[in-house]
Amino acid sequence: MRRRTVFGIIFIVAGLLKLADMWNIVHLEWLRQQPWTTYFGVGLIIYIGIELIISSYQHHPDQWLKRPLPIGDDGKRIVCVARYGGDEYVFHGEPFRGARLDAFCGGIRMDLRKAVITEDEEIDIHTFIGGVELFVPADVNVIVKSRSFIGGVGNDAAMCSDKGAHNLHITASNFFGGVSIKNE
Repeated sequence: MRRRTVFGIIFIVAGLLKLADMWNIVHLEWLRQQPWTTYFGVGLIIYIGIELIISSYQHHPDQWLKRPLPIGDDGKRIVCVARYGGDEYVFHGEPFRGARLDAFCGGIRMDLRKAVITEDEEIDIHTFIGGVELFVPADVNVIVKSRSFIGGVGNDAAMCSDKGAHNLHITASNFFGGVSIKNE
């Protein structure tokens, strides 16, 4: 069992015991009179603080679930939906024909740097308390249209100076969410 699961169970049981004590179902006065309970609470709070700090600096490669490229109803456009988690989609030389990305309380990472883009394409992005991280090839221009409520779009992709470069049109609707576009 994972450590977070064990601590989750402990906190749920402790909360239920506290509720039962408040409703006089069980009587835990004897437990509060034990000297070790004072140190246990302080130790637990310090441990949780240290765990949060350490886990914030660790990079977990399995944080993003690697997903196959989902083909949409039209046979060309891909449709990606992430709910309560993180999904990653990586192109390895496949043709790109547009996408719809929906992130609901989660995130989507899409890497198009090795995708084959032969004409202007469109990506339609919708986020609700979530985000999308988009890596685009250096040989396309990114054109962004955005409607955001407490969110936004960060376009850090460099413009391509080639006159024959294709355009990647990104339409983003964000509600407490955001989109990050890069070509690094």
